[in-house]
Formats: sequence, structure tokens, C-alpha cells
Amino acid sequence: MQTTFQHYGLFTLLLLVFMAICIRTGKLSVSAALAAGLVGLLVFTGAGYPGIAQLGTFFLLGTLATSHQKQLKAAITAEGAHPEKRKASQVFANGGAAALMALLMLTDTARRELYGLMLAGSLASATADTLSSELGTVYGRRFFNILTFRKEAKGLDGVISLEGTLLGAAGAVVIAIVYALAAGFDRRIAFIVIAGVLGNLMDSILGAALERKHYIGNDAVNFGNTLFAALVAGACGWWW
Repeated sequence: MQTTFQHYGLFTLLLLVFMAICIRTGKLSVSAALAAGLVGLLVFTGAGYPGIAQLGTFFLLGTLATSHQKQLKAAITAEGAHPEKRKASQVFANGGAAALMALLMLTDTARRELYGLMLAGSLASATADTLSSELGTVYGRRFFNILTFRKEAKGLDGVISLEGTLLGAAGAVVIAIVYALAAGFDRRIAFIVIAGVLGNLMDSILGAALERKHYIGNDAVNFGNTLFAALVAGACGWWW
């Protein structure tokens, strides 16, 4: 019991430092930092250090991708700016599904391993989506609407490129490897990568079909794709 309290104390201290650094450097607003702290605490409580390693990997890769070539990306936006500071709603949109899976790991211990796989799938999708959108606009060559396959301008909702999709898949692979370092290298790696890639494609489908028509916002799209990816990973783990 004392060891458990020590782990929580150390993690809480590191989490507070992380939140302070993110606010200080402008990566997160104050409300977003609080949201990130809540998500981090839930993931740690349910999935432990392996879950936090995955969440931290997503945040690191996402931050690096967002900062990369930001002036070039700002040039294609209507506002002429590419904001890096995240809001609380964006934190919950990307990490909410992972936090939900962590809660299920606590409440339904008989299926703890399955929910852990689903948590990894949701973060693989969040990583794939962030890398494909942030880096695809920089390195993509041909852009097309995922529903009509017609060429369209980069940066529009539902528009993808082969390069961006592959970069997103690479992000999903990284999350799968981080998961495997704790859970073991087996076919679950493939399940996580599949979930990440399909979740990323679902993000584009929702963007083209619903977000572009202003039926839903980007936060709803991001939560939808991560939850979908979690279900894909769960289905793979359940059946195979």
C-alpha cells in the first residue's frame, strides 16, 4: 500500500510539473492543462505506466508534428496562423476515449487486457490523425477527397494524401511498439496499427461527410475517430 501511494505521489508531482511546463511554453491553455492532468490521472490509475507511456508518446509526437513547418502550414489557412496552444475540448477529444478505456479497466477487471488493447487503439488513431494532418500538408503531393476521390486543395476537411496517410500509419506503429514493450510482441501489434489506420480514415470520412457541412465540429470528429479505433481494436482482440 505504501509503495502504491509512493507511485501516485511521484506521478502526481511529475504530472503537475508537466502541466506547468505546457502552460509556460504555450502548448496548452490553463483549462487544457487541467484537462490533460485529469486524463493523465485516469489513464495512470487504470493502465499504469504503460498507459502513460502511450499517452506521453502521443503528446510528444503530436507536439513535434504541430510545431514542424508551422509557417508553411499557416500560409494555407484562412486566418494566416497555425495555432499550437490546445484547448480543453481538444484534449478531451483526443484523450477522452483513452480515459474511458482506463475507467473500464478499473471497473471490469475480467476484461482488463481487452480494454488496454482498446486504449492503445484509440491513441494509435489520435497519433495517426495528428501526424497525417500536420505532416501531410507539408509532405503530401496529391490531395483528394476521401469520399469522391476528386482532387481538392490541401487542408480542407476530409482531404487526404498518400504521404499523410503513410505518416499517420507510422505514428500508429510507434504506439503499437510502446504498447508491446510492456504487453509483449504478438499479433496485438497488428490490431493496434489496423485500429489506428482505420480510425484515421474514419476521421477523414467524418470530416468530409459531416464537419464540412457544419453538422459537427472538429472535436466531435476527433473523439469519434478515437472511439471508433478503440472499438476496432476491441473487435480484433475479441475475435482473434
